[in-house]
Amino acid sequence: MLFNRTIHSFKDARRIAKQRLPWMVFDYIDGAAGSGYSEQLNRETLQKLWLKQQILKNVQKRNIAVPLFMTRPKLPFGIAPMGMCNLSSPKADRLLASLSAQFEIPIGVSTVASTSLEKMNELSNGNAWFQLYLSGRMEGSYRLVNRAKEAGYDTLILTVDVPEVGRRPRELKHGFKMPFQIGARQLIDFACHPQWSISQILLGKPKMANFGGEHGVFDRTESRAAATWDTLAKIRDNWTGNLVVKGVVGVEDSKRLQSIGVDAIQVSSHGGRQLNSSKPAILALRDIREALGPDMKLFYDSGIRNGEDIIKAYAMGANFVFLGRPFSFAVAANGAVGLQEITNLLAEEVSITLAQLGLNDINDVTYDALVKNSVV
Repeated sequence: MLFNRTIHSFKDARRIAKQRLPWMVFDYIDGAAGSGYSEQLNRETLQKLWLKQQILKNVQKRNIAVPLFMTRPKLPFGIAPMGMCNLSSPKADRLLASLSAQFEIPIGVSTVASTSLEKMNELSNGNAWFQLYLSGRMEGSYRLVNRAKEAGYDTLILTVDVPEVGRRPRELKHGFKMPFQIGARQLIDFACHPQWSISQILLGKPKMANFGGEHGVFDRTESRAAATWDTLAKIRDNWTGNLVVKGVVGVEDSKRLQSIGVDAIQVSSHGGRQLNSSKPAILALRDIREALGPDMKLFYDSGIRNGEDIIKAYAMGANFVFLGRPFSFAVAANGAVGLQEITNLLAEEVSITLAQLGLNDINDVTYDALVKNSVV
């Protein structure tokens, strides 16, 4: 019997990807800091939020599009920045960029993307947002900001929750490093996954495409601990487009970001990949919304796996939602077909959830969509 690669849920995408990817690559994508407690808690907290059903509301015509800066994406979710996407499939970056263009949704282009920031903005039809990791030597970071500006980017995502790279035991166990390095252990791993290995050999091993030659090198393990609020101020002064600060879970930090004029805050615990005991990001989202009021743009990522999760994030105060692992696993599971399946699935689940809540428009989702005693 032929192997069924149809994706009906996140679990399907993850299961199929696990079968197809080398152990090292799967654990890099799937892994989290420490014991994985923070990632698990993100999921458990989202699951414990109850949605309030309403009946007989005539919900035949439903809208799932929301405004975002000066645009209106066709879907209420975008693609979070993910480093080295082409580890999941040699064409992953291009497939994700094509999806971004198709639905006019933002795609976060990582500092350590497998495809250059210039090419990604072109392939996404201008829907790309550049995500910046600060480097220990700030000159390199400022050069990347200027490259993004010259390439036509209008939104910069500054990720601030990685002063040091979180310790992820599953990566360490397999000797995962960036730039990609191959030793005896990796060769055995790759030999056990020939389909992935052959495709990578034919199309070239993944690389950090924003570096090399005149663009210097990137050291993933390099400390970023010297970054300060002054660093942010310099970037704000140099960047005339939209500035999103990502990796925020603290109310006081959020108030300060609002006061200095960032355009949006992305509430995120980095999917549990940085701090094993981080506060569940979905609860931080609600606290920050209550503290900052209705006008501050708040984006959200961490722990989102399905359409109901997306609706819950909007109910807790998000203006837009981003996902990472579901897209990465879908590409690994079945390329362009898998990516389309997970996207259609998420959109359908969002629409069905609206119907269950008695709502016709996702823009009408508020905190009242949640059963109050379910919120911690």
